[in-house]
Amino acid sequence: MRLGFLIVDMQAIYLQDQMEKKIVDKACEYINYVADLLRSKDHVVIHIQDLEGIQESNREEYNFIPEIEIKNNDLKMTKENSNAFWKTELEQILLNHGIELVIIAGFAAEHCVLFTYNGAIERGFKPVILQQGILSTQSDVIISTYRDRNMISYPVIEYLANE
Repeated sequence: MRLGFLIVDMQAIYLQDQMEKKIVDKACEYINYVADLLRSKDHVVIHIQDLEGIQESNREEYNFIPEIEIKNNDLKMTKENSNAFWKTELEQILLNHGIELVIIAGFAAEHCVLFTYNGAIERGFKPVILQQGILSTQSDVIISTYRDRNMISYPVIEYLANE
């Protein structure tokens, strides 16, 4: 089974001065571990960058945070809507790579992560949320996301990546 890992909106504009650094660092540790694992088994890692509201004066704030490791073979795409599938090439990228299971991580659990999760379902993919890999400015949102959505832990990803 081919796995796709979507890392959503891990950008300075959303995380710097919005979230406690140790919380961001912990999520980044899980995200980077899973990304490295999937890269090593030739699965697909995609970094998704939200450009809604970008202007020349704030362009740098829209960069990915340095705590997220981006490797040469990773794919990058941009979006202007909460759902990373909406008006983007994401669905075609996943189809072209034969992706069946879509692992989603990033910011914000109640917005772009959730809408992308739902967008994956609508397009026939099997989405899961990476345990310890999502962020929100509201701590109760993380708990409800884990309760109400399919979630996956990194040991299960280790097993699936080796299949």
